[in-house]
Amino acid sequence: MSGQSLLVPGELSPTRTVPGNIRRPEYVGKPAPTPYTGPEAQTPETVEAMRTAGRIAARAMAEAAKIIAPGVTTDALDRVAHEYLCDHGAYPSTLGYRGFPKSLCTSVNEVICHGIPDSTVLRDGDIVNLDVTAYIGGVHGDNNATYLVGDVDEESRLLVERTRESLNRAIKAVRPGRQVNVIGRVIESYAKRFGYGVVRDFTGHGINSSFHSGLIIPHYDSPHATTVMQPGMTFTIEPMLTLGTHEYEMWDDGWTVVTKDRRRTAQFEHTLVVTETGADVLTLP
Repeated sequence: MSGQSLLVPGELSPTRTVPGNIRRPEYVGKPAPTPYTGPEAQTPETVEAMRTAGRIAARAMAEAAKIIAPGVTTDALDRVAHEYLCDHGAYPSTLGYRGFPKSLCTSVNEVICHGIPDSTVLRDGDIVNLDVTAYIGGVHGDNNATYLVGDVDEESRLLVERTRESLNRAIKAVRPGRQVNVIGRVIESYAKRFGYGVVRDFTGHGINSSFHSGLIIPHYDSPHATTVMQPGMTFTIEPMLTLGTHEYEMWDDGWTVVTKDRRRTAQFEHTLVVTETGADVLTLP
């Protein structure tokens, strides 16, 4: 494993502004979103709107990823994604969600998820996850991926590669009529081949006009995840695999989740819709 020192919180830049003509999600300026009470299966029109949102989110993430290099701050990544989203008429879904202060999440090394972009400088050998969600047309599109910074050790590189593969395998397991626990079963069985931990307390989720609809998609084989998939259902799959324990701790900021043993972790995510025969990924650039 890399000998990098552990992360510490950096300094936050001022809140970035969003042009007034861009539609805001209903939760902006509120402590929490209004609970979603609609269906998990969406109309074809909503799915196509989500495909537009997903494409913008994927492209914003790709733009930010272009500048990943040793010496770049996570705040710089936030600026690039924020500007891309706004330039394309989308609101950065994380900005103001339950008070989150930035336009994407940047989770470095031992950070499992929800890292806040700040003055932290990426170092040669780091890995960093970018999590970008776009809100446009009244719906959200959510994706993330883990990237290598410079010359990364083999153990970390394989973790990233295999986490991506676990997502791909999980997407292939999606079928109408199956319970959602098949998704976690596929991820967990693959991760166990390599001795990886599978994070349990942070999951995939239903998504549509709501950022998080209430539908839970575990990434481990949960006997309680008995919801049956049906055509039109929209949700994320976003496995988080670790080199060590799946247990976690949270920083005082109330967002940044780190592995309890401070070993590295990787994550990949797509938003998808269940079709008559499988899954259609909505977050493709």
